Amino acid sequence: MRNAIILSSGSYAPERVIENQWFNEQLGEDVDTWLRENVQIYRRRWCSDDESTADLVQKAAELALKEANLAPEKIDLLIVATDTPEYISPSTASVVQDRMGLQNAGTFDLNTACAGFVTALDVAVKYIQSDEQYEHILVVGAYTMSKYLNLTDKKTVTLFADGAGAVVVGASKGTEGFKGSRLLTQGQYNSWMGIYAGGSHQPINHEVVDRHEHQLQFVRRFPKELNPEIWTKMILELCAKNNMVPHDIDHYFLTQININSIFETMDRLEVPRERAATIMHEYGYTGSACLPMAFDQWRQAGKVKKGDKLIFVGSGGGLAFGAALFEL
Repeated sequence: MRNAIILSSGSYAPERVIENQWFNEQLGEDVDTWLRENVQIYRRRWCSDDESTADLVQKAAELALKEANLAPEKIDLLIVATDTPEYISPSTASVVQDRMGLQNAGTFDLNTACAGFVTALDVAVKYIQSDEQYEHILVVGAYTMSKYLNLTDKKTVTLFADGAGAVVVGASKGTEGFKGSRLLTQGQYNSWMGIYAGGSHQPINHEVVDRHEHQLQFVRRFPKELNPEIWTKMILELCAKNNMVPHDIDHYFLTQININSIFETMDRLEVPRERAATIMHEYGYTGSACLPMAFDQWRQAGKVKKGDKLIFVGSGGGLAFGAALFEL
């Protein structure tokens, strides 16, 4: 039976670094102390004025292709997971396909907010498992939320950042690779956080701009136990499906918005906290890019090796959740 394996990875963050102290000056109060003590974000990267989502996608994707030693024409499909696209239409993936010369690749964007990378990864696996014409699929999670932030809203402006992470998924007939996945949505939370103007429901006009509805908003506070409870449940389901226990998993890549949610999940699973990657300290919260960025950084640092078992768990607006288990 055909299976899918992760062949390579690449990541990119913009060069512009925003320190916490910048917000102290911007907002006229000490937010640095709260950020350090509560979410452990010390700085983040934001795009320059002339940099956008397709730029980040391209740079991360080129690194992943280089590591896989693949020519652009070897990519059969490009999936870009983002909720901060280059345009409403056409797709960001079509822009990147042209720029990179992926002449044989079909393309599409996928939006399940910050669960986008795991969802796109799951889709790529299913393509490879079901159709032999797909040998190499490029999956990229990208985020340029700095473009959608209200600089006076301390609930959002201090947390969110920009970046992209990519993986090349390839076909295999071995026992390694994809082991299972789970997608879940709690749609009753769809109005609690998001960017609510700019689509067909509420096109952008001067009135919308004045109300900042074209920018990211936290409308209501989510229950703090929501992520740890659902993450834990999904991880346990995948472990049970594969006759594993959480301690059998070598690495956990969990959504990077709140380090306390990550720690609580690891404690619930009774697994050492250090098995969970944490990169929010230097990069802030990069949404659909945070999981592939964390994975790539751990790979480049030699923390992830052949034969390791790892799990990705992403969650974001909608609320959408996705989990996927792999053996490298």
